Amino acid sequence: MTTSPSLPPVLRPADPPRRSLAELADRFAQEVRGDLAGVELSGITLATADLRAGEAFVAIHGVNRHGAEFAQTAADQGAVAIITDAEGADIAASAGLPILIVEDPRAVLGELSAWVYGTGASDPLPVLFGTTGTNGKTSVSHLLQGILDQLGVVSGLSSTAERHIAGEVIVSRLTTPEASEMHALLALMRERDVQAVAVEVSAQALSRHRVDGLVFDVAGFTNLTHDHLDDYADMEEYFQAKLPLFTPAHARRGVVSLDSPFGARVVSASTIPVVTVGTPSIAADPDAAKQADWVVTIDDERQAGTLFTLTARDGRSLTTLVPVIGQHMAANAGLAIVMLLEGGYEWDRLVAALERDGQIIAYLPGRTQFVSGEKGPAVYVDFGHSPDAFEKTLAAVRRVTPGKVLMLFGADGDRDATKRYDMARTAVEGSDILVVTDHHPRFEDAASIRATLVAGARRARPDAEIHEFTPPEKAIVEAVSLVGDGDAILWAGPGHQDYRDIRGVRTPYSARELARRALIAAGWPAPASHWPVPYDDEV
Repeated sequence: MTTSPSLPPVLRPADPPRRSLAELADRFAQEVRGDLAGVELSGITLATADLRAGEAFVAIHGVNRHGAEFAQTAADQGAVAIITDAEGADIAASAGLPILIVEDPRAVLGELSAWVYGTGASDPLPVLFGTTGTNGKTSVSHLLQGILDQLGVVSGLSSTAERHIAGEVIVSRLTTPEASEMHALLALMRERDVQAVAVEVSAQALSRHRVDGLVFDVAGFTNLTHDHLDDYADMEEYFQAKLPLFTPAHARRGVVSLDSPFGARVVSASTIPVVTVGTPSIAADPDAAKQADWVVTIDDERQAGTLFTLTARDGRSLTTLVPVIGQHMAANAGLAIVMLLEGGYEWDRLVAALERDGQIIAYLPGRTQFVSGEKGPAVYVDFGHSPDAFEKTLAAVRRVTPGKVLMLFGADGDRDATKRYDMARTAVEGSDILVVTDHHPRFEDAASIRATLVAGARRARPDAEIHEFTPPEKAIVEAVSLVGDGDAILWAGPGHQDYRDIRGVRTPYSARELARRALIAAGWPAPASHWPVPYDDEV
């Protein structure tokens, strides 16, 4: 088995700050052990693997071990101090570094990082857009950046898929970086004259203080559907985890979609000014969506994208194309446009840019990505991994497909297992043929995951055509053999990802490349390969 390269590096400013450790202690520490005189730090990090000489190491209590156990490693790599709790201070004492004691290191990491990198609310920063929700936040973030580029704005991006800095693209680690990484990234963006940044904000990021110390100029909410119940006790707790983004501590203004029932609740709970946007054709409550401040109307759906009109209560309207299929993608685009307006970009300037280009110009990696040729079955690779995402994307594929729709999917191991039945039900109800395969099994038994999905699908539709193939390399070959010209395959789950997680090992893997090869093997044309690293052909 070929293993993946190491995780992408943590990004830092080229000219890091020099901060007094004694001043940091005065601001944040409850107790100090050791001599701080004359000590300066140039950064801050949670991970010794990313630590650079001159930085402070923040040691937190993890699930299984205390980070302070790595204090000697930090010292050997050039750390100038340890920041930890009282328990960690005792563990780290033998490393010989100055120790700053705080009650909860993770809870203050954002404020610490903002002070170290000069990226707090009162510091000069790019315009910040933060988007949260179950589905669509990655798409909205990429759409925001795409439109910013069309406006001629030097932009940055932090999403599940990628980090962008003034045109440079780096693969992401987490949906939302840890606070220390987030603030270092913003400092680097400021250094490179980035003017506006789109940030994807997960519920976990809010719960785990990853965006502490940041105040977004505009916060956006897409929807809330069944997901992440491995992290949250129930949907109510999951919903409550999103709400801090709509408070003055995290944002100045908000834009909220009313397409899911939770949108109205976000509006009611928000303690910042908000405007609303709705897409009646897909909203749970179409009448409520029609009453939004901004309404998205679907004009046409085609393989090249979705044409829509965005209309304000005052009568202003624009019509444009989002280059991805699906009414939900038009809803995402409408949300992005309204967020830009709330961020201070002028209506006439936005309209002129979109009319000039004839559409939104944005690349959404792994979002209903068309990876096949002009003839043969249409193959779409998508990152969706929730019942709601399956339902919306299958419906979008169905509307542009004259023939049969085949759904190919698997489920994550060691993640929210409560949604697997609904994933299988939605997949089988929205497709003509269902193929179940593996995704990221992690440390779970892959066969057991597949069995749960197949059983759920058969329970929902006993008469359906259901197949089970493993590994995915074989599954896509078999899927292509089951369809023909005019049919479509939706491969949900892998999206843009370039690996599979199998028992803790990241194995190089590209659904896009596998689909391309399967099409060629079946005699269909396919686009050129864009797989960037050597690929193991063995199945």
